[in-house]
Amino acid sequence: MTTTRAAIVAFLRGQDLLAEGVEPTMTTLDGGVSSDLWKVETPERTLCVKGALAQLKVAREWRAPVSRNHVEYEYLQFAAAVCPAQVPRVLAHDESAGLFAMEYLPPETHPVWKAELLGGRVDADTAAAVGDLVGRLHAASTSDAASQTRFATDANFDALRIEPFFRTTAAHHPSLADRLAEIGRRTADTHLALVHGDVSPKNILLGPDGPVVLDAECAWFGDPAFDVAFCLNHLLLKSVRLPASAPLLRAAAHALATAYSVHVTWEPAEDCAERVATLLPALALARVDGTSPVEYLDDDERAVIRAAAGTMLCEPVRTVPEVIAQWGRLASAQPAVS
Repeated sequence: MTTTRAAIVAFLRGQDLLAEGVEPTMTTLDGGVSSDLWKVETPERTLCVKGALAQLKVAREWRAPVSRNHVEYEYLQFAAAVCPAQVPRVLAHDESAGLFAMEYLPPETHPVWKAELLGGRVDADTAAAVGDLVGRLHAASTSDAASQTRFATDANFDALRIEPFFRTTAAHHPSLADRLAEIGRRTADTHLALVHGDVSPKNILLGPDGPVVLDAECAWFGDPAFDVAFCLNHLLLKSVRLPASAPLLRAAAHALATAYSVHVTWEPAEDCAERVATLLPALALARVDGTSPVEYLDDDERAVIRAAAGTMLCEPVRTVPEVIAQWGRLASAQPAVS
């Protein structure tokens, strides 16, 4: 159920962000599939208000606990203590209403990384900065004794990631179901660091002080390899959509993985990298045949991804450079996009 304007106004007044008698200007923003997001303009400030949806905005049924709004608030509080310039500043939160307010970051100064990539503007240094940021956040959480308890959100992560990405995809690919189930179980059973859970280019703004990460509803103390694989997957998917930019996108994937790897001290770096490598084809297939397929691929491109991901799931590759190289080889037969 979408939150009403009246509820948002009441929330802002209750948090002393809106004076009595003042009516704000409210604009609906693209908040992805899981939440409603509004730009709210008042005489004093411009801010964003976010509210989680019980039924996500996808064609298939996909329900998740609205308590994830509080999970995201907690994640932003944690991240702000580690890298304050890399997350939006939280202004207020009401757990019972399922709403929080944060600063508004204008697109003129904070373009969305996804739009840059799809526009063919691919920069390896930007990807490295994202990898460095994710690595710093993971490393900080492993030394924070409270994070494991604070983000023991396994049920939330199951509803938002394990079920729609692994189980749903397995139902569409019976021959791969055992392998997908194995990877899903391994992911769910690994608890090493605080995971953002949605490190996608659509949730990363390119700010003047580096990348800014948004949308942490899936935050969970779990497998850090998931965040790395999740983001690398989006770069590889776009290499199928944009064959002219494919070498740059693969180079960006290398840069992200390399910058991330220097922060891995909580386990042998090669163990984390192997989980990243084996997660990648599963996530690629999920973004074609899972609950939430990416919107920018055509039928031919989806077929290329199904074939490449299926091969890599049946014949696992154990290192990230090998995965990126094999992806390039398997996707090279993709027809040109007009």
